[in-house]
Amino acid sequence: MKIDSDNINRFYDKIFDWVIAKGPAVLLGIAVLIVGLWLIKIFSKWSKAAMTRRAVNPSLTPFLTSLIIITLRVLLVLTVMQIIGIQLTFLTVLVGGIGVAAGLALSGTLQNFASGVLILLLKPFVVGDNIIAQGQEGTVKSIQIFYTIVKTFDNRSVVIPNSKLSNEVIINISKEGVRRLDIEIKFSYGIEFEQIVKVFNQTVDEFKKCLNTPERRIGVSSLEDSGYKVAMNIWVKAHGFMDTKLSFQQELMKNLKNGGVKLPGMPD
Repeated sequence: MKIDSDNINRFYDKIFDWVIAKGPAVLLGIAVLIVGLWLIKIFSKWSKAAMTRRAVNPSLTPFLTSLIIITLRVLLVLTVMQIIGIQLTFLTVLVGGIGVAAGLALSGTLQNFASGVLILLLKPFVVGDNIIAQGQEGTVKSIQIFYTIVKTFDNRSVVIPNSKLSNEVIINISKEGVRRLDIEIKFSYGIEFEQIVKVFNQTVDEFKKCLNTPERRIGVSSLEDSGYKVAMNIWVKAHGFMDTKLSFQQELMKNLKNGGVKLPGMPD
């Protein structure tokens, strides 16, 4: 019985020594964990409100919020373990090795994912914009995390990886709301410039889709042996640009003929 009593006393002594040595660190770790979880909860609510104010894409908000919360919680747990005194060397090496392997295996996918997040946050284009990218011109129909779908004007759906859109040139042809329509026609020197300007202005004034501002511009763009070229710059709405261009050119051609202005190729 004496041996058992001595063993029990030594066991209690070890527990007491451990409590004295590690107790404050454990209590501090528990306190940090509780306070940290509370702060993460508050930060989560704040981040959701901030994303709502900044009009972040609704499909991205839950994902970003979850990613931030999980990251903060992992960092909090690692911090608490460090405070308590748990060795993290092996865990760090293991996590690092897994991260490197996953990064190498998913480098392209991760790049597309990161690019998708940047596109949704920075908004170089949004759904409904007309863009030119990767040799394709069309309307943005959908922006996903890994890719963007562009519907071309001849009704083809083009799937473009987001990494291509974030690392290369994108021309957003509708973001400003208006576009300049440029027309250049060649006339013989026998036709007076003032007569041409009169017909041009008449067409613009009668065509309802032409905008008054910015102001139109009409002038001689080049002089050649066989005649001179007249250029006109007018402004129209960006959406429906091609339809407007076709309709305007049709009206201009009709007015030129009705105004007695001979176009190239017309019989005498």
